[in-house]
Amino acid sequence: MDAEVTLPRAGVIRVLIADDQTVVREGLATLLAAMEGVEVVASARDGEETVRLAALRRPDVVLMDLRMPRCDGVEATRRLSAEQPEVKVVVLTTYADDSSVFGALEAGARGYLTKDAGAAEIAHAIRTVHAGEALLDPSVQRRLLETLRVASTAAAPPLVETPPDGLTQCEAEVLGLIADGLSSQDIAASLHVSETTVKTHINNLFSKTGVRDRAQAVRYAYGHGLAQPRP
Repeated sequence: MDAEVTLPRAGVIRVLIADDQTVVREGLATLLAAMEGVEVVASARDGEETVRLAALRRPDVVLMDLRMPRCDGVEATRRLSAEQPEVKVVVLTTYADDSSVFGALEAGARGYLTKDAGAAEIAHAIRTVHAGEALLDPSVQRRLLETLRVASTAAAPPLVETPPDGLTQCEAEVLGLIADGLSSQDIAASLHVSETTVKTHINNLFSKTGVRDRAQAVRYAYGHGLAQPRP
């Protein structure tokens, strides 16, 4: 059945599950089958099979384990990003160490969850990355942002008065708060605006700066003098 390319159905998020453990693949398939608007189109046992099946089955989202034989999840993510950039990868793994997180995100993953995530969290991650946004497990995001702040502030330039790349003052302020680790909800409360307004600013600044997620936004903010190191 793998010889034919399958065509997408309108309004359905197509998901490929990649994990070397049969029980995990079957469990996730059962879980996703109960979600409205989500269809499991394939499952893969390793990274090589993931890349091959992605070309055949044309998933919108891949739920990617990291530790797999032949080709691990990081390399599979890197190849998908290069060969099939329209496919969004959500890492779903037992591992949340810094090297795993950075490796997956640098390879192009749009989401990162640990396997203790519940059904609602997995569904939210799939829909979020499919919509073009990034999503990280909160504990992973906190560690990632803190690591990036430490690395980026070592040689951070002084704060600038005029934001670069056509950013408005509001967008620059939002970017600085992202660099400080605030969520969209926290930024809205800090600026006394709606969360919808904050998300609009984030979409605009991502477009203007060319960053694709909050990790890259942190690097950009410190690298362009839009965020100040903590004392």
